[in-house]
Amino acid sequence: MHTFNEQVYEIVGQIPRGKVISYGQIARILGNPRAARQVGWAMRHCPEHLPWQRVVMADGSVTGGAYADIRKAALELEGAAFLPDGRVDMKACGFTLSQK
Repeated sequence: MHTFNEQVYEIVGQIPRGKVISYGQIARILGNPRAARQVGWAMRHCPEHLPWQRVVMADGSVTGGAYADIRKAALELEGAAFLPDGRVDMKACGFTLSQK
């Protein structure tokens, strides 16, 4: 059985270019809807080859402290749509993966 982090990374690896998923969505997919913070912790240690920039807050906010601008720029390069206030347009760019 895979660790929680490995399960998170498996999902992140499936997100296509220009699409995003929220921390909470990943937690729900993994059957633990209250584990959004755990997903965030896993993402702090995300392997570099995975599209870490594609995981955002539920409202489309791009987080990441000092890396937020880098994440937003990467998403822009991928063609992700943004709202006028700078959040990712979750309706246009949201990625849905069925629950396990």
